[in-house]
Amino acid sequence: MRSPHNKLQTGPGLPHPVQASAAIRPRPQTTWVRIRRHWQLYLVLLLPLLYLIVFKYVPMAGIVIAFKDYSVIKGIWGSPWVGFKYFEQFFQSPNFWLYIKNTLGISFYGLAVGFPAPIILALALNEIRSGLFKKSVQMISYAPYFISTVIMVSIIIVNLTPHVGMVSKLFEMMGVTQTNFMGMPGLFKSIYVWSDVWQYTGYGAIIYIAALAGVNPELYESARVDGASRIQKIISIDIPSLIPVSVIMLILNLGNIMKLGFEKIYLMQNPLNLATSEVISTYVYKVGLLGSSFSFSAAIGFFNSVVNLILLIAVNYIARKLSSSSLW
Repeated sequence: MRSPHNKLQTGPGLPHPVQASAAIRPRPQTTWVRIRRHWQLYLVLLLPLLYLIVFKYVPMAGIVIAFKDYSVIKGIWGSPWVGFKYFEQFFQSPNFWLYIKNTLGISFYGLAVGFPAPIILALALNEIRSGLFKKSVQMISYAPYFISTVIMVSIIIVNLTPHVGMVSKLFEMMGVTQTNFMGMPGLFKSIYVWSDVWQYTGYGAIIYIAALAGVNPELYESARVDGASRIQKIISIDIPSLIPVSVIMLILNLGNIMKLGFEKIYLMQNPLNLATSEVISTYVYKVGLLGSSFSFSAAIGFFNSVVNLILLIAVNYIARKLSSSSLW
């Protein structure tokens, strides 16, 4: 027979068992409590956060000059509003479609050639068993990344100069007449893109090599037991492992499709190749800084940013629908 003292006593003066257990639960920490407890981590994040606010977000207020007839004397807020005047001026420019064509042409050409190049290099390096040779190839392919843009363009121009450049000398030895490669509009895109591939492929392969290093070794062991060849292991194990990283990198690259490297293109330009080398970024520089038309150049830059944003959102949406990898 159960003793009456073993019965759970409840009443108006005693808390219900569920209420009592709920009362002893720890209260959720507030944001300020977490910040005080982990203040060292938040202090580390403070500097990059300030950098983003001061140099990325605060200057965005200056975009209003794209809708104003900006005057240095009157200032940003004292200049009169003109609405979409400079946007219409840019869209009605006789060279508008030429700048769009050149910008998109170089960007998509560079994406088609430069995007798979680091992946191929990473896959090749992953198959090398000699550690010394593998490190040597990585160092040699990564070294051009540290060459500055000015030096890189100087190397390109010197090697392609008629009668002096190494490339011209090689063609001369093969019986080909001297050619001014930098003065040929049809070759400008190829020279720009392939020199970029040579300079940035080793650097871009690092993230893919890191992704391959995280592949479970048991997968390779199973494939070896099943008698899979190297090509089959690459197709069945390596490439699927690189798809999530590749999708993210593709989204980021397509989001910057209208943003070309201004310095390199500007330094490679000459009066002979302007038909294919004049892009939006160089046009903005010439009109905005050299021509002192700040509102016009701001309108073009704003148009560039809007197009990049639309492309980024669209590509991210498509990637999320087709695969499980996306930025958000």
